[in-house]
Amino acid sequence: MAAAGRGATRIADRVVAKIAAQAAREALPGVPEGGAPPQAAVTVHHDAARVRISLELDYPSDIGRQCGAVRRQVVQRVHALAGMQVPEVAVQVERLHSAQTRGASQGRIR
Repeated sequence: MAAAGRGATRIADRVVAKIAAQAAREALPGVPEGGAPPQAAVTVHHDAARVRISLELDYPSDIGRQCGAVRRQVVQRVHALAGMQVPEVAVQVERLHSAQTRGASQGRIR
């Protein structure tokens, strides 16, 4: 019997989201100090995944280059690990961390 006739495999959206978030971490040199790691939300329809990545970046940096690197890595890793096409990766930069904001947060006393 052919493989397609024996059953189907479904990969949950949350699993693809974990793959996408990890891929975003791989594409960035590191999480900014005091920053949150990238988060992903995914909608899977058939064999295609639409991905939204939220992340924080250091400032100053080439935001466009970093977002492009995240998109490429997410597309490659989701395809390689889940076998899905990724027609859309929306990257949302939630916050920029500068040396000044890092120094200010370290100098506060509570």
